This record gives sequence, structure tokens and C-alpha cells, in this order.
Amino acid sequence: MNFFVETMQVLLLSIWYNVESFIHLFVPIRKKNIAGEVVLITGSGSGIGRLMAQEFAALDTVLVLWDINQEGMKETARLAKQSGASRVHHYLCDCSDKNEVYRVADQVKREVGDVTILVNNAGIVTGKKFMDAPDSLIEKTMEVNTMAHFWTYKAFLPAMIANNHGHLVSISSSAGLIGVNGLADYCASKFAAVGFAESVGLELLATGKDGIKTTIVCPYFINTGMFDGCQTKWPTLLPILNPEYVAKKIINAVLTDQVFLLLPKTMYLITALKNVLPMKQGILLGQYLGAFNLMDTFKGRSKKQE
Repeated sequence: MNFFVETMQVLLLSIWYNVESFIHLFVPIRKKNIAGEVVLITGSGSGIGRLMAQEFAALDTVLVLWDINQEGMKETARLAKQSGASRVHHYLCDCSDKNEVYRVADQVKREVGDVTILVNNAGIVTGKKFMDAPDSLIEKTMEVNTMAHFWTYKAFLPAMIANNHGHLVSISSSAGLIGVNGLADYCASKFAAVGFAESVGLELLATGKDGIKTTIVCPYFINTGMFDGCQTKWPTLLPILNPEYVAKKIINAVLTDQVFLLLPKTMYLITALKNVLPMKQGILLGQYLGAFNLMDTFKGRSKKQE
């Protein structure tokens, strides 16, 4: 295509997309109907995974729960049925084990059918500085927070591609956008999860599979117990998030095909500033926001909370 013509096309479309975004500030985006969709949620035995299951249950979906905590999944299944789910299936699955993911995925396909909404939610955190973290825990962090996404995509994406229909949801973290002192392995795993989900999303668009949507969720610390002990420096600017609020925002993002969801909204500004400010100023901003000391009082989830 002619350089001038293509450039003008990009400029005009950019103006239109901005106008469209402005309009949606006042006119809500129409939500899609996901009744009957098969929703698989990893890490659904507690926390955000459990709350998302309850929210999806209220939308008349077929739920598939994966976790390593059998009792936790049973409780999630019970709550999901109370929320309106007619069909709930739960499977023990260690998402860090590729062979187990493939084995349980095959079982799901036989017993339930093709998964049409995949929510990669399972995650762990060591809470240790890089040099203090044992190699085994670093490897486990990458296996659960990153590599598990590869294996679940490999297992369930082919059917979505064949039907040009589906939704891929990656529960990452604001630590997948901005480095945090004391979270080197966690940040690395979440940065990778964001890059992986975004890249696969582009692959799908480039091959004409625009019926498969991608949603990447990057929240600040959530009050689920995973980051117990951590304190935010400026609670008004960066509050510890209420898990029920986060779950509802994630479901809304799925229903409106929102690609990126950052929580709280101040994360959009902070991320933008990080990408445009000089390095020294960016570090100063991170220090001001507490990125140097967030993990100083970290305790993590207790056994009772699990």
C-alpha cells in the first residue's frame, strides 16, 4: 500500500478509536451473553478464583474448577451452586506439571466438552529477595505463574481456533508491569505471563481468529491472604484491593471484551509514566510509591487460610 495512504488510514482510524473510547465514557459497552459457555478456572480453591467462579455461576455458565486443594474446590463448587450454577465439575490438577495438565485436560474434554473461556488464575509467591530464594522455589514460581499458561493454552486453544470462538483470561499482576523490590521471581513470572498472553492474542488476530478474545488482568495487591503483611504507602492512591470488587471487575472485563484491566485505575497513569519518564525519575517515582519497601512486612498466606 502507498505510504501516504496507509499513514492517513492509521491517523484517521486512531482519531476514530479515540472518539469511540470517549463515547464509551458515557455510553456503556454492551455486554455479551456467556450462558452455556464452559469456563475453566485454575487456582479456584480459594481467593479470587473462588469469587470468579461464583460470579460466572450467576451467568448460567458450565464451571470447571482446577486446583491442588480438593477441599477448597468442593467448597467453591458448593458456593457456585448456591450462586446459580447448574453444572460444576472439579478436578485435582497441579498446573505446574505439563503432563498432568494435558492428562486432566483430556479428561475435561471427554466429560464436559470443549472449554470456551479459560481463566489462568493459579499463582504463588515466595516473598523472598532474589539471593535468598531457593532455586526450587524460583523454578516453582515460574512453573505455576508462567509455564502453566503455556500448557493450558496448548490444551484448550486448538478447539477455540477450530471454532473461532473463545476467551483467554490471564490473571497477572501490576508486578507484571513494574518491578518491585523483593519480588524478582514473582515479577519475572508475571511480566512473562503478560507478554505471553499479549503475543498469543496478536497471533490470533494476525491469523484472522478475531472470535477469540484476550483479557489480561493486572491488579495491585489484593486482600486474599497471598500478600498478607504487605502495607501500601499511599492507601488512597494505591489501596489494597477488595477481592469481591476485583472479581466483579474481571467478569465485567470479560463480558465487554476488555483487553487490559489494570486495578486500581491509578495503575494506568503509573504505568504510562514509567514508560515515558527518564530512568532516574522513574526510579524516584517507584521509591515514592513504595516499590522499595512493599515487601518489608510480608508474611504471606497461612496454612489456615489455604
